[in-house]
Amino acid sequence: MRRALAGVALAVTSMVALSFLIPLALLVQSEARARSTTQAEQRASALAPVLALTTRSRDVQQAVSGLDSERRLAVHLPDGEVIGAPHAPASALRRAERERETLAMDTADGWVYLQPVILAGDRVAVVESFVPASALNRGVVLSWGVMSLLAVGLVAGSVLVADRLGARVVRSSRELSRASNTLGEGDLGIRVEPAGPPELKEAGRAFNSMADRVVGLLATERELVADLSHRLRTPLTALRLEAERMGSAPGSERLTAAITHLQTEIDSIISAARSPLAVDAPGDGAADGSGDGAAGNRCEVSGVVRRRAEFWAVLAGQQDRPCGLEVTTEPTPVRLPYDDLAAVVDALIGNVFQHTPEGTAFAVEVERTAGSVVLCVDDAGPGIADPDLALERGVSVGGSTGLGLDIALRAARTTRGDVTIGRGPLGGARVRVELGLAPAVPPAGTPSRASRAVRAAARRGRRTTPDRGAPAG
Repeated sequence: MRRALAGVALAVTSMVALSFLIPLALLVQSEARARSTTQAEQRASALAPVLALTTRSRDVQQAVSGLDSERRLAVHLPDGEVIGAPHAPASALRRAERERETLAMDTADGWVYLQPVILAGDRVAVVESFVPASALNRGVVLSWGVMSLLAVGLVAGSVLVADRLGARVVRSSRELSRASNTLGEGDLGIRVEPAGPPELKEAGRAFNSMADRVVGLLATERELVADLSHRLRTPLTALRLEAERMGSAPGSERLTAAITHLQTEIDSIISAARSPLAVDAPGDGAADGSGDGAAGNRCEVSGVVRRRAEFWAVLAGQQDRPCGLEVTTEPTPVRLPYDDLAAVVDALIGNVFQHTPEGTAFAVEVERTAGSVVLCVDDAGPGIADPDLALERGVSVGGSTGLGLDIALRAARTTRGDVTIGRGPLGGARVRVELGLAPAVPPAGTPSRASRAVRAAARRGRRTTPDRGAPAG
């Protein structure tokens, strides 16, 4: 935009300057020529009274010398004598003498003016005044140069002003664009200082208002999530009491563990919803080899899948479901928190249990490809009739909430991956989740005592959190 404004200013100002400069240059040249020829005519006219009084050579020579110091005057007397420096063609002299007509003409050397003077006895003398070509255009080149410099200065000034104006507009536009991209990346605290033309100032104020509105809506949504999650505690408490009444009945321990796990999940949802609005910075820590968790926002896909597959294998055994697990031994770090990836695995396997009859086989596979980790969940059920519709948030093709696949899709896109649905080798549906690999973590030095204490506390906290529980709905 800045270059375009400068180009427009250059083109417009150049056309305006040329439209004035060309006629003005021609006018200057014409005025210089008119000035020189007028002076020549005046010198020739000054000799006419002298010739009317006398035609003696000495007197005429003296008069010519007094009027002309540059040898531009000449007098052609009736007897053929020439006083001064002649420059006119002989044919022109004969014509002026014969027709007694004043003549002005251009020659190869300049401009000649012939004025006949009628003397006594019907004799004719011709006064010749000459202007060399250099005198005709004297001062023209200098005037043209000055006008050209003025025109160049005018054009340069207009381009500079347009460039400064464009720079102001571009600076404000870039700031607004940068703030928009930053807000889109999740920095909800970004704001702009309205600057530039009135339109851009208004756009900046509108952006700030929009950002404030987004923060308000997100805060309201998080409070709503927290409130809804809190309302689940009442039926959950009733369910816990019913489990306690079962005593040592078969399955009571598993039911109690599931209720405990569900209670922990609800508490974590409430805690996350009530936390300040912020975007977590990507973690730099690497997951441990067991996949038990990750430092920051990183975890090992293989480890997470193994842990969740072990949990679901117990329920699969009770329903006589053959289940297979194939996990690569290569490192599979992704930039996702442990809980998020565990929710993806639970959602995909939980869909198999929910939408296929008991006894239907399923398999889970993790492999590493160039730049990504692929998680596949296959089943031997009827498959998914409309894969595209199934991936739309809140839309279910099997009577559920329609959020399970959306959880997987959002997690995949967080790592610049994707989710595809098709037919698997077992004959049913195959859900393929591609997760982008996290960048390699540079080797760190020996951790400080405070860092070791924090990591130890985190490991103790993870060990006290139950790993077995009911799948998310």
